[in-house]
Amino acid sequence: MLVIGGGGREHALVWKIAQSPRVEKIYCAPGNAGIKALAECVEIAADDVEKLLAFAREEGINLTVVGPEAPLMAGIVDAFRAEGLRIFGPTRAAAELEGSKALAKDLMAKYNIPTAAYRVFTEAEPAKAFIRQLGAPCVVKADGLAAGKGVIVARTLAEAEAAVDLIMGERAFGSAGDRVVVEEYLEGQEVSILAFTDGRTVIPMVSAQDHKRIFDGDQGPNTGGMGAYSPAPIYTPEVAAVVEREILLPTIQGMAADGRPYQGVLYAGLMLTKDGPKVLEYNARFGDPETQAVLPRLETDLVEIMEAVIDGRLDEIQIQWKPEAAVCVVMAAEGYPGPITKGDEIQGLAEAAATGALVFHAGTMAEGERILTAGGRVLGVTALGANIEEAIQKAYQGVECISFRGMQYRRDIGAKALR
Repeated sequence: MLVIGGGGREHALVWKIAQSPRVEKIYCAPGNAGIKALAECVEIAADDVEKLLAFAREEGINLTVVGPEAPLMAGIVDAFRAEGLRIFGPTRAAAELEGSKALAKDLMAKYNIPTAAYRVFTEAEPAKAFIRQLGAPCVVKADGLAAGKGVIVARTLAEAEAAVDLIMGERAFGSAGDRVVVEEYLEGQEVSILAFTDGRTVIPMVSAQDHKRIFDGDQGPNTGGMGAYSPAPIYTPEVAAVVEREILLPTIQGMAADGRPYQGVLYAGLMLTKDGPKVLEYNARFGDPETQAVLPRLETDLVEIMEAVIDGRLDEIQIQWKPEAAVCVVMAAEGYPGPITKGDEIQGLAEAAATGALVFHAGTMAEGERILTAGGRVLGVTALGANIEEAIQKAYQGVECISFRGMQYRRDIGAKALR
């Protein structure tokens, strides 16, 4: 098997795939220092479709799994399929559900999928005029891919107009800001639902809640995610039934009807409002860090599920989950989510693992025997417990063993679940 990517999500995927009796050998491109213990890392960038395709052909790869969004948007699934190679993930046309927030919002409007009221703009001045009409707080989003950082929740009109200038004027997210989506602000608690789908059948995974802001108490700028826990107690069986019926199934059916059949993992970022669950965003792949909290709870062989998705027989699979709760705490580099330094030595990894915690590497590299920091989010420390409280305790027990210069992490991951 070949796993594409080199972050915490990919380490969790490799870790889970390695448990399958069907798998003899795993490659990971480009991988990281933690993945090296389980897979052979290959120095090919995750979005270098031609080199990945050539490698898969040469090595006789039976199944490829795509972690990040960039290769999906670059059409890697289409390229592999054209060569008769098996690959898990949506096509480029289907991945547009994440690649274009405008397309996603238009799909929801067309198929009556609950979401915030919105409008799409290609010019700054009309966007600002709409903001003044809508009022604050509101949300301003870059249309394209922005590594999870292109969404600005504006508390005041001035902040909202500044967000438009940042995205469209200063081009903070490059071409992702060619269009902006301005939408109403939704009140409630967020929850992440990942689901397996073969284009017809949709099987949701267990719920999770991500923590986007850098500081405790949901303060500071947005990040790619500072930690997650599963399950989210606010996501009751009643809410789950509504989400499946009114959001997940209509999304997959709508994509098929629009000529964009969708296979792989569908990620729905939801807000649980007083009027019911509404979609904040879609992602076209496993979430990061939600995957690090969700996959340790999966009992069923992940490879069998992926094969069933590719073959269009997901309805034949029974997916089992562990009753335990899971908590993942992200340890980030100094300066994240802004500019960071790399190359600081990480201490205490073996001690953390000895507590029973799973230490998923994200931004790490090996230099001889030493493990060094190599990215904004450095590690994700995950633990299982009989309940959320125990999982929190065990995760932080692992975190406390680890040190590197300037490290930062939130001390309140999972606290919302206890409330």
